[in-house]
Amino acid sequence: RGWNTTLLLGPVPNPPADDSPFCIRRFRTCEDLRLLLAHHAPHADVLVMAAAVADYRPKLDPAMVNAKFRRGNQPLHLDLEPTPDLLAGIASNRRAGQYMVGFALEPRADVEWSSRAKLERKKVDMVVGNPLETMDSPTIEATIFLQDGSTRSPGRALPKSEFAAWLLEVIETQTRRPHP
Repeated sequence: RGWNTTLLLGPVPNPPADDSPFCIRRFRTCEDLRLLLAHHAPHADVLVMAAAVADYRPKLDPAMVNAKFRRGNQPLHLDLEPTPDLLAGIASNRRAGQYMVGFALEPRADVEWSSRAKLERKKVDMVVGNPLETMDSPTIEATIFLQDGSTRSPGRALPKSEFAAWLLEVIETQTRRPHP
């Protein structure tokens, strides 16, 4: 669409080609992404956070870092800790005029309440509510929830590439940023 775009991209099976028209910065961990966001987000007019790295990660005991775990007869237990909410952290420190979009992937029955709750909790401008049932589908049936309480929907399931273009049109309308 002609936007100057930086893509922060985690491990994916089919990454964009090296000659992509946008800047790609790769990450592997939540901490990697946090550092990339700290560097790139302050310069972004629009930030679209399509997915969390993970909601939880193994809690590391410092004594076990770089340790070898030998197989034994006893079960191994892992403690999990929540990862930081990167979008909420960025949104709490945003500059005036930045527009922030989050996503909510939830079971169909929970999409609306979860999306509205994320709008408030994360202090973002828009949440794209997506039914979990469409996760591996070639189409998406998402609804956009806005801070003013209104919603937008394409009215039907769309192929994901068409949905992405439609979402950018909605963002342009909401931010009053015309297509370049």
